[in-house]
Amino acid sequence: MTESAARPASVERVCEQLRLRGAVGEVRGLDDSARTAKEAAAALGITVGQIASSLVFLADGDPVLVIASGAHRVDTERLASVLGVTTIDKASADQVRDATGFAIGGVAPVGHPAPLRTIVDIALAQYDEVWAAGGHPHYVFPTSYDELLRITVGEAAEVGA
Repeated sequence: MTESAARPASVERVCEQLRLRGAVGEVRGLDDSARTAKEAAAALGITVGQIASSLVFLADGDPVLVIASGAHRVDTERLASVLGVTTIDKASADQVRDATGFAIGGVAPVGHPAPLRTIVDIALAQYDEVWAAGGHPHYVFPTSYDELLRITVGEAAEVGA
């Protein structure tokens, strides 16, 4: 994807938030979709575990952002325990967009309309570099586990199944 192509407003919002939060990685456009962790890893030539997937769940009805390693699924019972809630449900596409301002497949860890409680999967700590969505299925950015915790004001937890 050429750098001169106009970027979607959602991507520009992420770029601005990354800049404001002192993130070092630059948002990069991909020719192919990075809608899933597997697609993103293939496009970047990295392992699927290095993909920091931003997923939205409803914890007792309230949206929570979970940034999980693409190498595993989120264990909702474990997540409920971490959050101290009774129920965890996967958010619908509309609920994801309402909570984050992004469509599924392009949910970035920053740039939401309001702050979201965020859990960052400790499995991402094993990688020097991880990649997260940049606000659109064709945009990603490199970061680190520590930087993800800092820029999202996230809580570290084991969430994998």
